[in-house]
Formats: sequence, C-alpha cells, structure tokens
Amino acid sequence: MTQSAHRDHASATGALRRLARLHGSHRYLVLFYTLLFTLGAAPLLTALRFDADLLQIFLAFNLLVALLGVPGRGWRVLLMLLAAVSVGLRVAPASAVGVGVATGTLAVASLLALLAAASATRFVMRAQAISAEQIYAALSVYLLAGLFFGLLYWAIELTWPGSFGEAGASSPARFPLSIAIYFSFVTLATLGYGDMVPRTEVARGVAVLEAVGGQLYVAVTIARLVGAQLQGRG
Repeated sequence: MTQSAHRDHASATGALRRLARLHGSHRYLVLFYTLLFTLGAAPLLTALRFDADLLQIFLAFNLLVALLGVPGRGWRVLLMLLAAVSVGLRVAPASAVGVGVATGTLAVASLLALLAAASATRFVMRAQAISAEQIYAALSVYLLAGLFFGLLYWAIELTWPGSFGEAGASSPARFPLSIAIYFSFVTLATLGYGDMVPRTEVARGVAVLEAVGGQLYVAVTIARLVGAQLQGRG
C-alpha cells in the first residue's frame, strides 16, 4: 500500500469513527426524527398511491436504527441480524417462502421493535440527570410502539382476515398498513374515534394491551423525568 493510499485509508477510518461516536451520543435524536419522518410519510405515500412495500422499507430502516441503541455489541449484532433476515423474508416473493412465513416476519419485526423500545425505556429510567437525549429516547419509545403495533395489527389482519373493520359496516373493509398505523396511534392515545374497530378476540386483546401500556408508559415516564429533574436541581 502506498503512503497516499495509507493516508486515505486512515482518513476514512477516522471519519467513520467520528461518525460512530457522534451517533453514539445522539442515537435517540436520530431515531426520533427517522420515526417522525416515517409517521409523516405514511399518509403521504398512501395519497400518492404507493404500495405498502415502500412504507415497509421505511419501517425496516427505523427498526435497524432503533436496534443500534441496544446495549451490548453481541446482542445488538444478533438482533440486527435477525431483523435483516426478517426483512429479507418479507420482501421475498410469498410463493418462494410461503404466505405464513412472510406474514410471521411482521410479528417478529414488531417484537424486535418492542425490545428496542424496552432498551430505550431502560436508558430513560436509569438516567441520574435528564438531558435532551433522554427526552428524545422517551419520545422515540412512544412513536416506535405506535408504528410497530400498527405493523402487528396488519399482520393480524393478514393472518385472520376480517379482524378489523369499519364500525357499523356489514362487509369487511380494507385494512392496509397505513390504516393499521392510524388505528394503532388512535388506540395508543386512547382517542376512541370509533371509525375502525377490532372484531376478533386476538385483535381486541392486542388493542387493550396497547391502550393500557401506552397510558401507563406516559404516566410513569413523566413521573420519572420530572423526579429526576427535581433531584438534579436539588
């Protein structure tokens, strides 16, 4: 290797290390804005008549960014590898992997997202002093749960068609991924619009779990953040 090539290699390595350190200190800021971008993009992609594949790509990127915050290099690599396999099985033709496997990967992705959310919650709860990164982590958990519960609802509908429908409608309604995400955030925030309703026991059970979990998360997280802030001032 020539001296010039060696300098270029060292410069590139140094830049990657600086980028890694920058992401390590602002990983939840990055995660929050990627989640917020996906949440805003979901209805826009639907309005522009893009299919669900593009939205799934956004969600897959969000999942990988979220898993970067999991502590422990071994666990992080393992979970990201599992996420990559799940994404690969999902984008593969259903005729090649089977409809059940393709749908099951959605549930696996939702589980991985909840593990990433649990890691971010742990980061918030264990903080002795509150900084912007803890605030972004707390907000990211809420958005992460809303988006990936939506993915889980979509998987339920694909597995058991008719699990969700319009209130008062006799025939099954369309329940695309964008509507599943909408229903998820309405449930998470307990808004109760009532335009879309769960019709099966599995769908209702997951909806109750999300609604109760969301309210408990908001109450406990606010109490923890306020307590840590007061303790820091004391």
